[in-house]
Amino acid sequence: MTHDSPFIEAQSPHVMHTYGRLPIALSHGQGCHVWDVNGKQYLDALGGIAVNTLGHNHPQLVPALQDQLGKIIHSCNYYHVPNQEVLAKKLVELSGMSNVFFCSTGLEANEAALKLARKFGHDKGINRPEIVVYEKAFHGRSIATLSATGNPKIQAGFEPLVEGFIRVPINDIDSLKAATANNPNVVAVFFEAIQGEGGVNPMHLDYLRALRTLCDERDWLMMIDEVQCGMGRTGKWFAHQWAGIVPDVMPLAKGLGSGVPVGAVVAGPKAANIFKPGNHGTTFGGNPLAMRAGVETIRIMEESNLLDNAAYVGAHLKESLHSALAAELASGAVKEIRGQGLMLGIDLAKPCGALVQQAADQGLLISVTADTVVRLVPPLILSRDEADQIVAILCPLITALLKEAP
Repeated sequence: MTHDSPFIEAQSPHVMHTYGRLPIALSHGQGCHVWDVNGKQYLDALGGIAVNTLGHNHPQLVPALQDQLGKIIHSCNYYHVPNQEVLAKKLVELSGMSNVFFCSTGLEANEAALKLARKFGHDKGINRPEIVVYEKAFHGRSIATLSATGNPKIQAGFEPLVEGFIRVPINDIDSLKAATANNPNVVAVFFEAIQGEGGVNPMHLDYLRALRTLCDERDWLMMIDEVQCGMGRTGKWFAHQWAGIVPDVMPLAKGLGSGVPVGAVVAGPKAANIFKPGNHGTTFGGNPLAMRAGVETIRIMEESNLLDNAAYVGAHLKESLHSALAAELASGAVKEIRGQGLMLGIDLAKPCGALVQQAADQGLLISVTADTVVRLVPPLILSRDEADQIVAILCPLITALLKEAP
């Protein structure tokens, strides 16, 4: 398939230069494949960065969205939006929590969580609430979420950062206890169940359980950012559910709308009634189109057993990567292959950003995060055969890169 207007320029002269883009413009997609405007086909192992849950042009999602477009796209929150209640009820059911606030992005959801924590503290008489956050975390690029993020590179140039954060390493409960000892201002612990941008770093299940206990003992909010690792990506609805715990606050976005911008903050009883009318709001959050996308995404996921597919195909993909990179793992050139379900990271012993273009040249879309980690977050409809294709394209490229002189 060819098009009359091939995309040539790597950077538009009229768009702010905020992304290091590849010289690729995507035209359309089907399932786990996309095509650029020049007709080149790619296997999509990035899924819009864990957004395209149902892949592209899903035969049930697209007609539902077309139906909604013909009815009403947006109405403000002065009025009730019926599908807000439908989607909220479903998220409450899946999470074991109690109430939901809808927004449009993961950043907004995380910002709302930080506001909830501060209001929780003020309601208890704490004038300068503090929130525990983590090394290598990523929660967004607003001034507050940037301050909660654990990446000095992306914070540089935007100081002064927002105060009120205590940073600790992941999976070290003793470090957390030491950092918060005799501090009456701590109100919450905020973290990703699996760090995404920080390099696909999972929180250990025992650590999550210990943290849940500590939050209960000290009356802190346990706030789990499931923006990237939630919505079935690991084989459960939310990654923390592997530990058998329930948080007090859970931001969601990315995969919730299968490409339509949808964000949500799910709250348990401890946090559900902190916000009062006037404390928080949004123009676009919870609009009818976004809510229809969320409702239909979950319905299709359930009917298609996509959680089971994510767990099964993800386990096969991880095992196949281990086999294909066995020599590199043994030598230490590949440090680790980690993650769960269809959220996997291949940690190399050297920077590997060049792999993004090299893979695209071979018809595979991936990303590299934290300089050395190949991240795979494909649509949850990925088949076993498509997982094998990822391995067949990607692993020879990794092996060749690792053999290059430093």
